[in-house]
Amino acid sequence: MGEHFFAESFDRGTLDGWVVSSAKKDDADEEIAKYDGKWAVEEMKDSKLPGDKGLVLKSRAKHHAISAQLLRPFTFDSTPLIIQYEVNFQSGIDCGGAYVKLLTQTPELNLDQFVDKTPYTIMFGPDKCGEDYKLHFIFRHQNPKTGEFEEKHAKKPDADLRTYYTDKKTHLYTLVVNPDNTFEVLVDQTVVNSGSLLTDMTPPVNPPAEIEDPDDHKPEDWDERPKIQDPDAAKPEDWDEDAPAQIPDEDAVKPDGWLDDEPEYTGDPDAVKPEDWDEDMDGEWEAPQVPNPACETAPGCGEWKRPMIDNPNYKGKWKPPMIDNPNYQGVWKPRKIPNPAFFEDLHPYKMTPFSAVGLELWSMTSDIFFDNFFITNDRNTAERWATDGWGLKKAAEGAAEPGLATQMLNAAEERPWLWVVYVLTVALPLVLIIVFCCTGKVTATHTHRVRAGLSNIQTTTEKMYEKMGWKL
Repeated sequence: MGEHFFAESFDRGTLDGWVVSSAKKDDADEEIAKYDGKWAVEEMKDSKLPGDKGLVLKSRAKHHAISAQLLRPFTFDSTPLIIQYEVNFQSGIDCGGAYVKLLTQTPELNLDQFVDKTPYTIMFGPDKCGEDYKLHFIFRHQNPKTGEFEEKHAKKPDADLRTYYTDKKTHLYTLVVNPDNTFEVLVDQTVVNSGSLLTDMTPPVNPPAEIEDPDDHKPEDWDERPKIQDPDAAKPEDWDEDAPAQIPDEDAVKPDGWLDDEPEYTGDPDAVKPEDWDEDMDGEWEAPQVPNPACETAPGCGEWKRPMIDNPNYKGKWKPPMIDNPNYQGVWKPRKIPNPAFFEDLHPYKMTPFSAVGLELWSMTSDIFFDNFFITNDRNTAERWATDGWGLKKAAEGAAEPGLATQMLNAAEERPWLWVVYVLTVALPLVLIIVFCCTGKVTATHTHRVRAGLSNIQTTTEKMYEKMGWKL
């Protein structure tokens, strides 16, 4: 197995070595304060490896907490930290987490009372609620001046994480933290996030050396206006502020056949007053208005008015032109002063030692499957463990997958628009080939066009397959 601090494959089929918390949350209603979510060691519901068991979160809408001691505490000295474990969202996931916490080594650590406020060194793993897909890497950094701890969050991964939560496959989550302050987050042995503890965490590990002086205030006469109205400008004598923006078009002529005496609308001659109409209560009844049939063939009815056009003499309200402000002083900023809280920790890798691993979770979905927890300081050992565990699951799940044709039909049932893609990528090339073969008139130009068309179709197909998670 190699050098390691913790290894759990649940091959024994029991929770031996694990402690289920019996604590209560301090800040929750009594009915949901208990950590009474159920755990079990069992096979996956659709296991492709008979006899392979894991830890399963069995309850929904409950707090769950379970933890286990390491073989010995992990101390951040001169070797990397590698933690990896498997997760399978057997029933999908609506809102809930599947992350682990590496519990800080303290004299007060009591696994039976493991709660959300139990100090941890690192929190790592998947989390989802709604359409917010996360893959946490958080570590608690101790301020060397005050001794207080603050959570530092890794930047968000650039990779699309959605598939890991929806495909109901077993995925391997790995975190590597190196003594040179670099880190890597991997899913299925592929890097999805990486960076430096010094530059890629929020908030930053080290505060700024200088801060804005909170006691500095902008002078009352400070002028931040880059432009001002020209004080020497005067309104021209011929400027007419009262001229309207639009005027009647004097060149317009009333169209021939315009019916001045006919209204545009008239009472509906077929309308009948309702029998229950009460003129004392409802007033005098009038037939509803309908378009005047006499106007249907005429250019217009009613009083003709000249159309309005833009007034060429319109200038609007006069304003002085803007000029550069001779007194402009720029945007005011408070002066900088040395930050009294400044410190410089150049080795954030040297985190607080941890002595236990735990899952402290709330989930609206049950049957989350965990397996093959492994903590080591040797990457080769971690990879061998992954090959012996997750590698077998991956091979078994891959062998049980339906063929490409079945995948395409299943996908089209969920997304009917895919039938259009299938026609363009399969049927259309076939038709083109038949047409050119049967006509017997295949020129070099025809050949070039067919090849270009098929190349474009192949590119579209490959992109579509990649998006759907299929393999060619």
